[in-house]
Amino acid sequence: MALTLYHFNNSVCSQKVRLALAEKGLEWEERFVDLVKLEQYEPDYIQLNPKGVVPTLVHDGQAVIESTLICEYLDDTFPNPSLKPAHPSGCAAMRVWTKAVDEGIHEGVVALSFSAMFRARMKGMTDEQRARQFRNIGDPVRRDRDRAVFEQGVKSSYVFNAIAVYETTFSKLEKVLVDGRDWIMGDQYTLAEINFAPYVARLEYMGLLEIWIENRPKISAWWHRIKARLAYQRGLSDRLTASDIEPMQRFGGAIHPRVAELRQDYLGEFIVAD
Repeated sequence: MALTLYHFNNSVCSQKVRLALAEKGLEWEERFVDLVKLEQYEPDYIQLNPKGVVPTLVHDGQAVIESTLICEYLDDTFPNPSLKPAHPSGCAAMRVWTKAVDEGIHEGVVALSFSAMFRARMKGMTDEQRARQFRNIGDPVRRDRDRAVFEQGVKSSYVFNAIAVYETTFSKLEKVLVDGRDWIMGDQYTLAEINFAPYVARLEYMGLLEIWIENRPKISAWWHRIKARLAYQRGLSDRLTASDIEPMQRFGGAIHPRVAELRQDYLGEFIVAD
């Protein structure tokens, strides 16, 4: 068994896979891909992952891409301890949550992060570097999103949509946890938590999480249980350096007032009852 993970410390998708590896207690070889230096677009890496994103898992010479699929691959290949419900109906219910994260929460955290940290970083680039950054984004939808958020910042409609997604998802999560269960799927910690955790962590590091969970005690308790797990510390929190954390705190603090205002605007238009 040879596992190699190409990843970046502060990539939420990389964190997701590292959490799964840590829960499994698997040993793996590290290949650091520096997103700041645009190493994800280097020809050797593009051969492994044509999308030019992290992470990529290589197992016995075979590349596996897409973080959610990598986590499922790890659970199928190394089934103990299991991170999926035993019954197919439970797996289907779990995948409703992982799909919601992939299709909504991921886009939301990208918009919020980009409007704060990455936008500031791109402003420090030359015009040529910035053009290369956008040109290298192969997906035209991602490229249009990143360009819009770069140009408009927190005023972008993508940021408002992110706030709406977080509001509706956290509302649903509070209801799921209200019956006293510890985890989304009941008594079992699953890929639903692993998929969700890096995105909640990003909000917390940016100082934005309390906007959504201050009055949601079930989510708050659930989040404390996740952070208490040794695998969370090994796969996520212990790997972040001061240079990773400081920009999240600084730039997240700068957009906090506006994000809180936009959430109130959203609640004024669409009441989401817990």
